[in-house]
Amino acid sequence: MATQKRTDKEKADLYLKKLIIAKKANEVNPFETKEEQKARIERIKTDVVYMVKTYLPHYATADCATFQVDAANLVVNEAVIFLFLEWFRGAAKSVWANIIIPLWLWMRGEEVFFCLLSDSVERAEELLADLQAELEGNPLLIHDFGTQKSEGDWAFGNFATIDQRFIGKSFGVKKKVRGVRIKHRRPNLWVVDDLETPDTIGNPKRMRKQADRIERDVIPTMTGKNRRLLYANNRFERVMTQTILQERHPNWRVMQVKAYNKVTHEPAWPSMYSKQYYIQMEIDMGIPAAYAEYLHETKLEGSVFSEDQIQWAKLPDLLDFKMIVVHWDIAYTDNEESDYNAVRAWGLIDHNFYLIDCYVKQSKMKQAVAWLCDFKKRIPKGANVILQYESQFWNGEVQRNIDEVEEQYMIDLNLMKIDTPKVKKLMRIFTLQPYFQNGRIYYNASLKSHSDTQVGIIQLCSIEEGSTVHDDAPDADQQAISQLEHYCIPGKKRKDGEKSYRTGKMKANHEIP
Repeated sequence: MATQKRTDKEKADLYLKKLIIAKKANEVNPFETKEEQKARIERIKTDVVYMVKTYLPHYATADCATFQVDAANLVVNEAVIFLFLEWFRGAAKSVWANIIIPLWLWMRGEEVFFCLLSDSVERAEELLADLQAELEGNPLLIHDFGTQKSEGDWAFGNFATIDQRFIGKSFGVKKKVRGVRIKHRRPNLWVVDDLETPDTIGNPKRMRKQADRIERDVIPTMTGKNRRLLYANNRFERVMTQTILQERHPNWRVMQVKAYNKVTHEPAWPSMYSKQYYIQMEIDMGIPAAYAEYLHETKLEGSVFSEDQIQWAKLPDLLDFKMIVVHWDIAYTDNEESDYNAVRAWGLIDHNFYLIDCYVKQSKMKQAVAWLCDFKKRIPKGANVILQYESQFWNGEVQRNIDEVEEQYMIDLNLMKIDTPKVKKLMRIFTLQPYFQNGRIYYNASLKSHSDTQVGIIQLCSIEEGSTVHDDAPDADQQAISQLEHYCIPGKKRKDGEKSYRTGKMKANHEIP
C-alpha cells in the first residue's frame, strides 16, 4: 500500500511539473477580435509550423525541420497509414508522434482515440502525459477549443476530454490491448515509442514476439475509415522489432532521416544542430556509436571477420620495420553513395603485420594524396617504404591529381602503379582471415579513437559472402599485406648444432636489408 501511494505521489508530482510548463506556454490576447481568433484557428488547420509556433512555443526551441513537417502532412492527409519515423537521435520523434501530430489531427476536427505503446505502461503514461497536460493547461488551446479536462475521467496517462473527441490511453508492451474500446469508439491512432531496451535488443525471440503483438493485437483494434500507426525509433541496431516488421511488411512506409551528411557534416536540422556538433559527437562517442545513433549505420557482425580478432598494440619504431607498404584504393567522387578513398599503411616486423596509419574517407582524390604527402614527410630517413596505388582506367586523371598535390607540398611521392589482381576481390580479402586467426595482425593502439580506423573496422566486420557494403579499406589492407608477404621469408629449418647465419656472397644475395 505504501509503495502504491509513493508511486501515485510521484506521478502526481511529475504531472504537475508538466502542467506548469503547459500553463506558461502562451498567453491569450484580451483585445483580440472574434475574427482574428477564427482566422488563427482556420490557419492552423493547414499550417502545422504555424500551429507549433502559436500553441506549442515551448517545444519550438528551433525552427521545424522539413522532414518533421513532411511527416505531419503525410499523416493528416492519409486516413490509413503505417509509418516508421526512423529519425536520428535528437530529432524530436516523440514530440511529433505523441504531441504535435495527435493534437493537430484533433484541431483539424477529427475525433482522435490515441493509444501509446511503450516498453512499460509507466513509460507510456509518462510520454502521453505531455499531451494530456497541454489539453488541460495550455491557455490559448483552451481559449480557442474550450475546457477539455473531464473531472471524472482524467487519470495520469489515461484520459478522455469532456466531449470525448480526444481519448488517450497508455499501454506497456505486455499489457492486454485486444478489444480496446470506449463505448462505440475504438482506437484510430497508435504510436509505438521507446519500445526497445537492452534486454530486447539482446533477445531476437522477444523482438519477434513484440512484432507479433503489434500485428495480431494492436492493428486489429483499429476499425473505421481512420487507421494510423506510427512507429518512432531510430535504427541503432542491425536487428530490431521495427526491422522485423519492415521485413514482413515491405508496403509499410519507412521515413528514414539521417542527422547529417557524413562527408560534409551538413545537418538535416540546421536550426537545431550545427556541423561542429556532429563532428564533436563523432569524437566524443566514437564513429561506430555516432553512426548508429545519428546515421542508422550499425556495425554488422559478418561471418568471416570479427572485431574481437583485432589486436591493439603499441607501434614499434618505424625504423624497426623490415618494410612498410602504403596502398591507396582510389575513389573518384565524394558523395554519400560513392566508394571511399582508402589509404592504408602497413608494416612488417617479426613476421607480423602492423596497421601504422590510415585515411578512409568519402572524399576527392586530392585529399587522399595530401594525406600521403603528410605521411611520407613523417617517415624517418632510413625506413623502407613503398607507396602504391591500383591502376585505374582513368589513370590520367589520377596522375594529374598526384602531380598537383606533389607540387603543392613540394614532395615526390614516387607512387608505384600496380595492376588489378585477377582473383575476385572478396576472395582476396578472405585470405586475410588466417593472419587474424593466428594473431599476426596488429592495429596501432593510438588509432583506437581514430575516425578513419573505426570506419575501416566497420567495413571489415561487415564483409561476408554476398555482402554489398563498402569494402575499400579491407581491399587496401589485402593489397598492402600481400606486398609485404614478399618480404616475409620463413626461416630455414636447421639441424641441431647448425649455425643460423650465412656469410659472404650468400648473405648479400639473399638477405633483404
